[in-house]
Amino acid sequence: MTGASQDVRRRAGWLPAEQAHLESWLRGQRERLAEREPDQELHPAVAAFRDLVEGDPVLRMQANEMIAQVPTSRQYAERHLESLDELLALVDEVIRSAPEYGDEQMVMTPLDGVLDWTKATPAGFAFYRDPRVNAALREILDSWCTFLSSPMSADVIVDTPSGWRSDAARRAVGMDQFQHDPDDPHWGFSSWNDFFTRRFRDGERPVADPDDDAVIVSPCEATPYRIASDVHRRDEFWAKAEPYSLDELLAGDESVDAFVGGTVFQAFLSALDYHRWHSPVSGRIVRAWVEPGTYYSEADSQGSDAAEPTLSQGYLAHVATRAVIVIDADDPAVGLVAVVFIGMSDVSSCVIGDGIEPGARIGKGDELGYFQFGGSTVCVLFGPGVVESFSLEAIPQAPHEEPVLLHVRSHLATARRREEQPG
Repeated sequence: MTGASQDVRRRAGWLPAEQAHLESWLRGQRERLAEREPDQELHPAVAAFRDLVEGDPVLRMQANEMIAQVPTSRQYAERHLESLDELLALVDEVIRSAPEYGDEQMVMTPLDGVLDWTKATPAGFAFYRDPRVNAALREILDSWCTFLSSPMSADVIVDTPSGWRSDAARRAVGMDQFQHDPDDPHWGFSSWNDFFTRRFRDGERPVADPDDDAVIVSPCEATPYRIASDVHRRDEFWAKAEPYSLDELLAGDESVDAFVGGTVFQAFLSALDYHRWHSPVSGRIVRAWVEPGTYYSEADSQGSDAAEPTLSQGYLAHVATRAVIVIDADDPAVGLVAVVFIGMSDVSSCVIGDGIEPGARIGKGDELGYFQFGGSTVCVLFGPGVVESFSLEAIPQAPHEEPVLLHVRSHLATARRREEQPG
């Protein structure tokens, strides 16, 4: 089963569903820039990014060309950016605040909103793959993440039309499912990131069949994107069909052999949903690490037809910054399971939880870590012949169908019983 043709960022609510709403938001950002002091200095991380680009002739050429070129992946009613200076000023403006709520124009990944124009241009494809660019972007994102973890960032958790305590936002988030203090001005959250990584109330997401090791559960609250079988050790993950390539997906880990010919399940997380990770099986942690990668790179194979929405979901699983956790399941019929938590767009932190280290015991449904802010996606890898079936909720929907949210710790798949294993 292949992934549906869709612009995942819009389907997941990271960017507005309508391009016109994103363009309206950008006009608002420019109005904010007009109110700034003319001599206001750029944030040090943004200034360092500027110096990198302006100090290298190839990067300066690519940066200016990706603004001048017109993206081919979407229909644009107006030009988003006029110059590199404007891009830098918009980035600087974004990282000084936290995302606000909006019924139509909500941009949950504001840096992605600013960079959207540039990412799907020929020059942009090359620019965002440069390791130096990604190192500079990492500094910008880390600086922003520091702000989003500060008390000042909680100022958007208020009862105003653009605040997260508004009735509309409360309904959109489903806040009654989550732990919070209704009497506190900020619901008891110390920062935006504290709100973003909120926890469910006890009993909200029970573990499916906790005593049956053959029942594998969803590691995230996410919308199914793809199920791929007979995956290869190495494949052209950058191609339009987005095949999975295990060597790159697992960053060359020695566990790759266990998954050749097996199955990959991938799902993406909505901007408004729960962003903590949980173990799909009971077992022992074999390895757990964060693999550095890109932040805003897209697959140019997906940008050649303006009538076809951008994909890049499978591509990003191989190149984006991601946390990889390999688990040796208690059920020998399941064997090794790998879970890859991929940071996308404005994510700057994939945080592996305390104690999730080689040799540690983990129960099915136990917490593994979390994303700090932004768009994200997850892959679960199984060896050949392990999965007997996937639950109906785990089957990806066609793009014209209403997406089905797979609840965290709910039934993802059923493994073949040991006596049913081939060979």
